[in-house]
Amino acid sequence: MTQPTGIRRVCGRRPRLLDLFCCQGGGAKGYADAGFDVTGVDHVPQPRYPYRFVQADAIAFVLAHGAEFDVIHASPPCQHDSECQRIQGNTHPDLIAPTRTALETTGRPWVMENVSGAVLKLRAPVMLCGPMFALETYRHRFFETSGGLSLTQPDHPVHLVPQAKMGRPVPPGHYGQFVGNFSGVDLARRVLGVPWMNRDGIRECIPPAYTQWIGHAVRAALAPAWEVAA
Repeated sequence: MTQPTGIRRVCGRRPRLLDLFCCQGGGAKGYADAGFDVTGVDHVPQPRYPYRFVQADAIAFVLAHGAEFDVIHASPPCQHDSECQRIQGNTHPDLIAPTRTALETTGRPWVMENVSGAVLKLRAPVMLCGPMFALETYRHRFFETSGGLSLTQPDHPVHLVPQAKMGRPVPPGHYGQFVGNFSGVDLARRVLGVPWMNRDGIRECIPPAYTQWIGHAVRAALAPAWEVAA
């Protein structure tokens, strides 16, 4: 495994973050709000992505260019491990292990995210949930870190509010799931904090509040090393 290496940073420059498998940029928004200069990579066009974007194979791109960034975030496609896709009988590639292998070659600190169905494949992940950030949804996401990064697991609030059924409108007093062919795109945009997204992006997105929290933790953890390298 390649060990993390120092990177020389220009004083006052926003640290550069590579956002792999970026989709429409929910995770990117949180990192940008935490002070990162974000570049997204996806194998299909993402015209709604709100930051610099490169259309490319994510694993090939990180192998070629990952060391040029200060931090890397990767969200390999979750469909292989998602309940919705299993119900529909769909098959998708499992890219968690290949993505980790590619990330480890870069020598950079990194975060890898996925859904609850993939948790046994992730190494000591931290779980984030909407009520931790006052969001009216229980969208659990799991985050593995490496390269000198670690996250402290926040307290997990008890799920006291009922959740709407998958794909159904959200009744009063319920939280929305916002997966599948759900209704209520405008509500989902407000709840998740992603006003630029359409339904396709919302289904899979990381709420920006999650990665803003992670981004602040990453900057606090790496600031001493960055100062030494500068």
